[in-house]
Amino acid sequence: MEIGIFGLPLSGKTTLFNLLTSSHAETGYSSSKKKANVGMSRVPDPRLDRLSEIWSPKKTTYTTVRYVDVAGEKGLSPEILAALKTTDELLIVVRDFKSDAVPHPEDTINPLRDVEILSSELLLSDLIIIEARLERIVKSMKGKVTDEVIREKELLEKLKALLEEEKPLRDVELTEDEKRTIKGFQFLTQKPLIIALNLGENEISSADAKVAELAKKIASPGVAVTHLCATIEQEITELSPEDAKVFLGDLGITESATDRIIRTSYGLLGLISFFTMGEDECRAWTVRKGAKAPQAAGVIHSDLERGFIRAEVVSYDDFVREGSYAHCREKGLLRVEGKDYVVKDGDILNIRFSV
Repeated sequence: MEIGIFGLPLSGKTTLFNLLTSSHAETGYSSSKKKANVGMSRVPDPRLDRLSEIWSPKKTTYTTVRYVDVAGEKGLSPEILAALKTTDELLIVVRDFKSDAVPHPEDTINPLRDVEILSSELLLSDLIIIEARLERIVKSMKGKVTDEVIREKELLEKLKALLEEEKPLRDVELTEDEKRTIKGFQFLTQKPLIIALNLGENEISSADAKVAELAKKIASPGVAVTHLCATIEQEITELSPEDAKVFLGDLGITESATDRIIRTSYGLLGLISFFTMGEDECRAWTVRKGAKAPQAAGVIHSDLERGFIRAEVVSYDDFVREGSYAHCREKGLLRVEGKDYVVKDGDILNIRFSV
């Protein structure tokens, strides 16, 4: 999974990137910055931690997220748009804190306005792509025209009209054929979007209300709103795990912003985790919700999907409660499932295959 982080200058987006990836990218406004910051983040999962405690494997492998942090600017450059196109999901960091030392580039604090500024840039980018493609299609229609080209033209004209009404493409219901038709365009407004409100320390107590208010104004199933306080999150990174837990508790914070953002990312993309385990390795894997057992096997290795026979399945909760495969088998909790089995979040799989 790859997530593109962007925002207006001085919003705290690179600070969030550093927190997510344990990087040390330069923060602060710099109009000369062209190259995106790229980093990886381990996806925390207490369930995998517990499985690792039980097995004491040689290796424990978490799933990862790749973050791409682009320059903060109003009027997204072609370089920035190109970097965002290859991502699976977008994350806008918007500022909701005041600071005389760090003035907002728009002079006032208004998260909804900032979201609309950046969203307009994405809309414009998609509109330009559609108009260019339609122009080429019209020119090609002087010769022989296939039904496929006609269908593409009709679909793009429909999407163009929606963009001109300032409606993002993520809000449009498309058939599977229509999704395949436009997949190669990598439209930015079609990507799921997370909006992270960067709050000041004094606003933490009203974080939930601020999130709910902005989410209500945006009202889109493809958009999730969450929050962080970058200054507090930075302080947490300098503490021991025990001290950090106490510090968060004193502030009434039950979950770190980085964990919350990763969890929100998974939910918005419809992703779930399953596990494989043993003495050599305990590992978490990611699939889309609704994936069947052979697809999950293919995530592990293409040979496992190609030669899939069956999967031995036990839920994480059942395994941890019983403590071993043997006890799960005795109680009928370890099941044998075929090709039509839909993998559930937290399943532990042992794939049987032959190639």
